[in-house]
Amino acid sequence: MKLFNEMKEDKNLFGPDMCTYNTVLSVLCKIGKIDDAIVVWEELKGCGYEPDEFTYRTLVRGCCRSCRMDEGVRIFNEMKDNGFRPGVIVYNCVLDGFFKAGKVNEACEMFERMTREGVKASCWSYNILIHGLMRNGRSEAGYTLFCDLKKKGQFVDGISYSIVVLQLCKEGHLEEALELVEEMEARGFSVDLVTITSLLVGIHKHGRWDWTDRLIKHVREGDLLPGVLRWKAGMEASINNLHSKEKDYSSMFPSKGGFSEIMSFITHPGDDDDDDDDEVETSSEEIDEWSSSPYMDKLAKRVVKSTGNAPRLFTPDRGQRVQQKGSDSFDVDMVNTFLSIFLAKGKLSLACKLFEIFTDAGVDPVSYTYNSIMSSFVKKGYFNEAWAILSEMGEKLCPTDIATYNMIIQGLGKMGRADLASTVLDRLLKQGGYLDIVMYNTLINALGKAGRIDEVNKFFEQMKSSGINPDVVTYNTLIEIHSKAGRVKEAYKFLKMMLDAGCTPNHVTDTTLDYLVKEIDKLRYQKASILKEKDDPS
Repeated sequence: MKLFNEMKEDKNLFGPDMCTYNTVLSVLCKIGKIDDAIVVWEELKGCGYEPDEFTYRTLVRGCCRSCRMDEGVRIFNEMKDNGFRPGVIVYNCVLDGFFKAGKVNEACEMFERMTREGVKASCWSYNILIHGLMRNGRSEAGYTLFCDLKKKGQFVDGISYSIVVLQLCKEGHLEEALELVEEMEARGFSVDLVTITSLLVGIHKHGRWDWTDRLIKHVREGDLLPGVLRWKAGMEASINNLHSKEKDYSSMFPSKGGFSEIMSFITHPGDDDDDDDDEVETSSEEIDEWSSSPYMDKLAKRVVKSTGNAPRLFTPDRGQRVQQKGSDSFDVDMVNTFLSIFLAKGKLSLACKLFEIFTDAGVDPVSYTYNSIMSSFVKKGYFNEAWAILSEMGEKLCPTDIATYNMIIQGLGKMGRADLASTVLDRLLKQGGYLDIVMYNTLINALGKAGRIDEVNKFFEQMKSSGINPDVVTYNTLIEIHSKAGRVKEAYKFLKMMLDAGCTPNHVTDTTLDYLVKEIDKLRYQKASILKEKDDPS
């Protein structure tokens, strides 16, 4: 924005062109400021600039990554109406967005539309399909598609295998996962760190440490193991140099408030005041009536005013050669992988130390990094620290996603603030977001524990009408909260609904049913006591 402001004010420079606006739109989308990007885009269309294919692709990708599917589909359709033929990259973005939003039917229809219009699907397209089906409770369909593609000998790569291995590990099919890794290696695909991590976490959860030898043999001869060992040695050396923490979390996340103030973060306090100030300032300042994008001018002036007039940034003496870091550098993907291992084993303090190491090394965390740590804080009850992580995400301009909202609502539910959780949900829906099955399950659990059974039933009906199939977690939660609320008939109705839907019960279901049977016996005893009193002639 500083460069944009300098470009417009310096008469010796060329004015901004469509390439300039595309660049700014790309940055706005990457940091999650979709509202600003859409306003700028609407202004450009009425000011003589013609959006090109890059403009549409940037906006569609930004909207879909933020689960703003209404705007994403609208821009996608406008792109086609203006004569641009969406390529496979644009279709992949829309497919991924629909699956992240839990819109499985819409995603499948978009894929069919893609093939009808002659756009050749890529390997990444099928990976999105497999992963989307599996994460939305359609594991059998995703696995069938994977097997069909293997038989055809095309559109299957190492990522496809990694996705299926992860799902098999989640479902406890470790033997099948290891066999798939052997097949993966036999076909010439490298066993990457993500696949190894999935198997390690699965082995840890099921206590099958005798299978580690079968796992290590797949990486012993490759170049993955030496790189991991070097990275691990450097990481452990850095950890050992740090002072030990008395608590189970790092002081790098100072408490800045409580979860009760969450709405002030989501509504961005001060934005309204800033807008009022800007309106006053804009009226007193000289306004460029010929500006192609007055809204972007407003954003640029706000940045320059808040940070001061910076010197020229584009000068030859400031040019620096970009140097690639060596093999000992801390990569965010590598860190996220190790974080998943530490957090899965409950070693939160080590995970926080690791986070501190790689942030000090200059690597910027991503949404997945923050979400992982915040999830562990919420599970352990460190709500103030989780709130501090959320604040840091805002300070670092790291956009929140559906997983972040899941953590917020889960934390509010554990604090007994189901009313505030509903308000957060309303805010998400007003921003064009969608709910996935995890958020529905989280909301149902939070509202059920707060005794708001009618709202639970409403969200369950909304969940079904939106095309999301309830899973075993949904039914278990519904049976439990209705049983504890004394609504035994409704709990039994959800049990029958679960069996009719072909949803296989698990050990949690057995525990829940034991409680339901006790409640039924209690009601029968009370009913028998009432009838006995009526029959008693005394």
